[in-house]
Amino acid sequence: MSSVAIDRGLLNLAGAPPSAPATMASSGATSDEAVSDVDVMLRVKTGDEPAFAYLVQKYRRPMGGFMYRMCHNPSTAEELAQEVFLRVYRSRASYEPSAKFSTWLYRIATNLAVNHARDTRHERPENTVRLDEPNQETGTTPDLADDSLSAEEQILKRERLAAIRSKVNALPERQRMAVVMHKYQQMDYRQIADVLKLSESATKSLLFRAYETLREQLKEFVSGK
Repeated sequence: MSSVAIDRGLLNLAGAPPSAPATMASSGATSDEAVSDVDVMLRVKTGDEPAFAYLVQKYRRPMGGFMYRMCHNPSTAEELAQEVFLRVYRSRASYEPSAKFSTWLYRIATNLAVNHARDTRHERPENTVRLDEPNQETGTTPDLADDSLSAEEQILKRERLAAIRSKVNALPERQRMAVVMHKYQQMDYRQIADVLKLSESATKSLLFRAYETLREQLKEFVSGK
């Protein structure tokens, strides 16, 4: 059996709700909160497969949501999310806890998403980030009009959302990544800075420029709200 098949088989271990691996619980931790993701990843480094399954299950949905907002294709997003976890597993032996596990994870995801976008730029006519899609974690859709709006207001709202999608997609690559992490992954400046390998002040500046660009380009919709 190929190593790829073996690795993908490990992803199937993560079918149950996340709970702290037994090996971690036996080490003295009394709850999931007492066990950090770094601790769990260090167990993965020693060959603890249930620990890996725990991390996959914990981050599967947010990672799928992140990748979907990058490529806007459900099947591609699932494949990219799986590839992120495979890279985590394949890198287990060299893992060093120099940053939060989530930062390391999203750094892998960001690099993969950027490479995928570049590799498929000429294959897909549209590579949009949809800011009106429901959040996969909460189920909410903050930018969608509600049913109380009139037909004319619904049309105007849809036009606004289409304009947002277009303008966000047109942002420089790093700004686009930062906006998605900030708006939809609820990541703070420090987390985004760590993922993008920037200073916190540079990250704030990056997001400020991105939002100023969107505000300027969408001012007709903002003023019409």
